[in-house]
Parts: sequence; structure tokens; C-alpha cells
Amino acid sequence: MSFTNARPSVSPTFSTQPKLGTNPIAFGAPTDEEMPFLFDAATSITQRGKIEVLNREEKPATRGWVIDPEGNPLTDPLSILNGLSQDQAALLPLGGDTEALGSHKGYGLSTIVEILSSALQSGAFLSALSGLNPDGTKARLRVGHFFMAISIESFLPLEEFKKNIGDILRELRASKKAPGQTRIYTAGEKEFQNALAVRKSGVPINENLLKDISHVKNLLEISELDLEY
Repeated sequence: MSFTNARPSVSPTFSTQPKLGTNPIAFGAPTDEEMPFLFDAATSITQRGKIEVLNREEKPATRGWVIDPEGNPLTDPLSILNGLSQDQAALLPLGGDTEALGSHKGYGLSTIVEILSSALQSGAFLSALSGLNPDGTKARLRVGHFFMAISIESFLPLEEFKKNIGDILRELRASKKAPGQTRIYTAGEKEFQNALAVRKSGVPINENLLKDISHVKNLLEISELDLEY
């Protein structure tokens, strides 16, 4: 199990100010199948990286992911990215902005990650992870982490455990499908299949990302010329 806090970008339930990070939870377990069970997700509805991807693709963010200081939804990716660093935009926790849909659960999970990633080591937390000093100058990000590993064979033989996990996943995938759905996935399955496809066909890159890569490449080439002279 792995946890990490991050710079403020997520508002607590009933708040519009970014205080928590996206604070992901990662969990992995071996199975008797080709792929392990791997769960890795932010405790917010979305994360900054997805907003950056949408900005490059020139697509809007989904309504209900992000709010402004008055609680109004934001969908323009560039405005969101600029607003996150100025307390003018906040990602919402899992469940959105109402307790009726479970916002308090995402908020609570994020707080657990914050506690495990900072309190045990007296590390930086919440606003202290903004990357800014009180006078507005840039500060080193002191992001914290928490890791926990369980010795499976302290409980039961490894192969028995792996079969147990495999049986759980197979039963989940065999459950009744919702109308119009052709397949049920378990955590890590889509990513495993995508990794196989990337190894075979390469990494797909959209046009704007290719421009960014070319720009960085040109800067590096210029720097190398400067070093030569």
C-alpha cells in the first residue's frame, strides 16, 4: 500500500478553497492470473494531470469536476490550471460537492492520506505544500509518503492467497452486466492491456503534446551548443 500527499488543489466538502492534494491511494496484490490486482487513484474526482491532457487536446473538462471560489462549475482547462495556483479553482473530492453523493467519503479518504503522509513524520501538510513561502517566494515542496507492505506468508501460503485473490476478481468480472455493457473490469486490467498495446505499437501522442516535446528538444539542443562553445 502506498499513499502520498500533494500540493493543495482539492476543496474539503462544503468549502471552495483548495486545501488538500489529490492524495492518491495505491494498493497492489499478486494473483494467480497473468496480471496482479493494482489500484491507483486520486481521492479527488480528477487530478491536475487530466486537466493538462484536456488542455493539450483542446477539450473541456467535465462539469462537476472543478469549482470557482463562488462554487460555480469550471470547465475551461486553461482557466482551471491557472486558477489552481491562485486559489481561484478547486478540484472536488470523490462524490462531488454534496454529502448525498458521498463527497464526505472522498474528503475523509483524502484526509487519511494527508495524516499518514505527514503526521507520522511531522512533515509538511495542507497549505504548507503550496510551494510558496509566506512572502510569496518559491519554496521547496516537502511532499510526504507512507508505505506499508504485508508479509502474506505470515498469514497463509502465498499460492493460496494468490488463488483467493484470483477467485475474487473472476467472480467480480462474471457478475451480471448492466444494459449495453459488454465487459466488467477489475482494477489494473485496463492498464495491463494498454501496456501490452503500447509495447507493441508505441505511445500515442496528440499534436499539441508533440509540439511541447519538440520545443523541449530544441531547447536541449540549444543548451548543448552553448556547452560546446
